[in-house]
Amino acid sequence: MDLTGKKIVLGLTGGVACYKAAELCRALSKAGASVQVVMTDAASHFITAVTMQALSGQPVFSSQWDPRVDNNMAHIDITRQADAILIAPCSADFLRKLAHGACDDLLSTLCLAKPRMLPLLVAPAMNVEMWQNPATQRNVAQLREDGVVFFGPAAGAQACGEVGLGRMLEAQQLLEELIAAFQPKVLAGKRILITAGPTFEAIDPVRGITNLSSGKMGYAVARAAREAGAEVLLISGPTALAAPHGVQRINVQSAQQMHDAVMAAVDGQHVFIAVAAVADWRVANASEQKMKKKDDGSVPDLKFEQNPDILATVAARTSLAGYPYCVGFAAESENLLAFGAAKREKKGIPLLVGNIGHHTFGQDDNTIILFDENGHTILPRADKLSLARQLVCEISKRLDKYSLFQ
Repeated sequence: MDLTGKKIVLGLTGGVACYKAAELCRALSKAGASVQVVMTDAASHFITAVTMQALSGQPVFSSQWDPRVDNNMAHIDITRQADAILIAPCSADFLRKLAHGACDDLLSTLCLAKPRMLPLLVAPAMNVEMWQNPATQRNVAQLREDGVVFFGPAAGAQACGEVGLGRMLEAQQLLEELIAAFQPKVLAGKRILITAGPTFEAIDPVRGITNLSSGKMGYAVARAAREAGAEVLLISGPTALAAPHGVQRINVQSAQQMHDAVMAAVDGQHVFIAVAAVADWRVANASEQKMKKKDDGSVPDLKFEQNPDILATVAARTSLAGYPYCVGFAAESENLLAFGAAKREKKGIPLLVGNIGHHTFGQDDNTIILFDENGHTILPRADKLSLARQLVCEISKRLDKYSLFQ
């Protein structure tokens, strides 16, 4: 319930993407928000006020002269208790109105009359040629300068049959963008490299050795870092998870592949967070063909060799270059306080996050312990995204102090 207590004015302008606004309205309500829908006349040609009223649970406004508002000033009253205005879909024509201060209907008028500090967020939806038209881009540039926040647009197939930029983001993506808009931007301007998920070490083309990591914590950290304003690169072992919206993902399989991807990307990163459950060993004598079961009951003689220690390697570079600030994760099965403190010292990193592996792998919640030079801090059990947001705030505090000594 990330939006509990938030009051959102959801504006709809003319466009076929209004069908996504219905799904978005439902998603906002499920996330705890109170949604007040305002529609333009053009929007009513694509979706009805009855639908939006049913989904929001509140009367829909579309007229400047609506007598249901006691003082007949809907353009003032609707926004005064709001936490944000989100226009989705936002047409090219409505971008023009916003850029030039036009107010010829209720939605454009309430945007002009909104309190100065009330966020105005827009999700463009239009044909690719309309989006790329110089006139539209001039309006977009002006609105960005005015402080309007843009969610998208995305590229892809459009209702008209053409392909390119101009698609409105999907409802879930818009929900994540809106939730992120309310998060403190404690990592604004920072570049964050994160590893997540398990690795898979091949025995033969169809078998391998892996672990129970689902990747949920690493993906939550990636989302939380992006919400905090960072540019996030996620290097992920095999998982069934979708990349968090706005996060670039590189897929790998083995520990060696993860090592190579990290080393190729680490230069220029401000923070490296090693969440992945990386295999300590790989099969040295992996077969190029599937190993066949033998009638005599004998089993393959597997030989192992150690994988590169990704976190230790990056930490060693940090000691020479000063960056990135390194954060490690330790999954133990027992004696976490002792093993976690020792592992932080051994890796030579300023911050280590410890947990009991079999209590967290695949779960949606967890409890973690932060180890640093001052001892340890316990973050009580919570869902993994909440823990990730707490961790990001803790990293930002330490990063500010760390930067003073670089």
